[in-house]
Amino acid sequence: INAEYMGTLSECLFFFAQSHTMGKPRGMNTARKLRLHRVANRWADKDYKKRNLGTQYKCNPFGGTSHCKGIVLEKVGVEAKQPNSAIRKCCRVQLIKNGKKICAFVPRDGCLNFVEENDEVLIGGLGRSGHAKGDMPGIRFKVVKVSGVGLHALYRGKKEKPRS
Repeated sequence: INAEYMGTLSECLFFFAQSHTMGKPRGMNTARKLRLHRVANRWADKDYKKRNLGTQYKCNPFGGTSHCKGIVLEKVGVEAKQPNSAIRKCCRVQLIKNGKKICAFVPRDGCLNFVEENDEVLIGGLGRSGHAKGDMPGIRFKVVKVSGVGLHALYRGKKEKPRS
């Protein structure tokens, strides 16, 4: 090392430590490297991947919408997971827009009596962004309306189901 540039020992060690450490690339010509590294690693982010591959339209039965209409195929009882012991009242529904068959939960006590086979129902999510909720295995959706009337209004007795 040239004597003119030779400072104190601590200055030399500082310069040596800066130039020989690992980590993210730094300096004038590293923008491309940093950008490509970021582009490659963004695919590890689940939300970014869902957004850019379009899987929310392909995999989600609703096709990216919040609610969907369907026809009731049958009424079923789903057993709750351990340690609970109950039969959750659900119904098999075929969606009108794409023909996919899903299982939807019918909330509240006795509301399954308002749902008949071949009724048109409006289905919404259960609130966990496509994941099963609570002790109901595989149930991701719930019934919101039956024949154009809100299920809660039917339950409270404020409205009656139209005769069809």
